[in-house]
Amino acid sequence: MAWLRHPVHGCPWDLKQDFASIAPYTLEEAYEVADAIRRGDRSDLREELGDLLLQVVYHARMAEEEGAFAFRDVAQAIADKMVNRHPHVFGDAHVEGDEHQSGVWEQIKAQERGARQAATSVLDGVALALPSLVRAEKLQKRAARVGFDWGAAGPVIDKIEEEIDELRAEVAAKAPAARLQDEIGDVLFAVANLARHLKIDPEAALRATNEKFDRRFRHVERRLHEAGRSPEQASLGEMEALWQEAKATE
Repeated sequence: MAWLRHPVHGCPWDLKQDFASIAPYTLEEAYEVADAIRRGDRSDLREELGDLLLQVVYHARMAEEEGAFAFRDVAQAIADKMVNRHPHVFGDAHVEGDEHQSGVWEQIKAQERGARQAATSVLDGVALALPSLVRAEKLQKRAARVGFDWGAAGPVIDKIEEEIDELRAEVAAKAPAARLQDEIGDVLFAVANLARHLKIDPEAALRATNEKFDRRFRHVERRLHEAGRSPEQASLGEMEALWQEAKATE
């Protein structure tokens, strides 16, 4: 990477990049790692992990050019962090199972944040760039730590129904797009909260539903193609029947 970024011998494209321009590639590579894991493809996972490692090297190299830090500092920092956050492994502390350990982990994280900067909110540190469902869950978890949470899933379901009623009223009133967006956001946030209470990853749940839709709709397209037709030539009723056919085969 140092050679790729060399001002004389380097690659023009690599020399042109900065942290902001590389960040989207970093996110993309992380998603590709997750996809390889989901597919159980270890060969692909090895390659994707290399691609993700390259992103870390890239950012570290640009930071080294600024005199901020180098790759070895990144590696040392995460090693130190793992030791600090596992006092029951590297020290004399004792934890009662994984849930207790998760609580200890979060306490230590909060202490680390406090040492770096004065916290103004329990929500500090929840990254803005996270996928929205992931960020919603993390914000809710942070608030729950200080008691801002329902004690069970039932009231959350009631909240979802309340938000849907508000959305229905806005739709009926032909509200402007900004208000509809606000109400839809409230529904999604409440659903993410329910998933958290049920210990379901909302991002994984939606990903699975996306895949299910993809699979079933492709079945509809395939069956219509076998009949010499396209979806544009079929009625909604016909496509719905084929959708139910796909559903029944699963």
